[in-house]
Amino acid sequence: MKTRILISATLLAATLSNLAWAQAVDVKDAWARATVQGQMASGAFMKLTSKEGTRLVGASSPVAGVTEVHEMTMDNGVMKMRAVAGLDLPAGKAVELKPGGYHVMLMDLKAPLQKDSSIPLTLVFKDAKGVETKTELKVPVNATPPAGGAMGMSHGEHMKR
Repeated sequence: MKTRILISATLLAATLSNLAWAQAVDVKDAWARATVQGQMASGAFMKLTSKEGTRLVGASSPVAGVTEVHEMTMDNGVMKMRAVAGLDLPAGKAVELKPGGYHVMLMDLKAPLQKDSSIPLTLVFKDAKGVETKTELKVPVNATPPAGGAMGMSHGEHMKR
């Protein structure tokens, strides 16, 4: 009986510790861009602030066949987009995922993303010790950023690999 109590207490402590760490990454102003019929890709954007240094190492969503963390850069006047293995989130510093920069890419969409709806999105973080934690979000779908900022480059043609 003592062994069961000890195991239960250990599992509870590990779970609570993991939950506390997961909440150490604050997600603000998340949104995904609405699409039109036939558009096979879109992006999700947000501001991430981690209490401890960590990395965004992945994402997933049931609305997309493929979900990746991407970077958009300019190279000799040509805009390039590529998947990245991870995005560092320095302790206490907000990192913005935005059009024209880092973002979550949603590809092979199963249906158009409708304005004024929301989509499920899971973010995967890895701490300095290598522990992975997932954060589940409901992300609103908008035609433009919530603050009305610039849209950046279209993701609609990105699936042509």
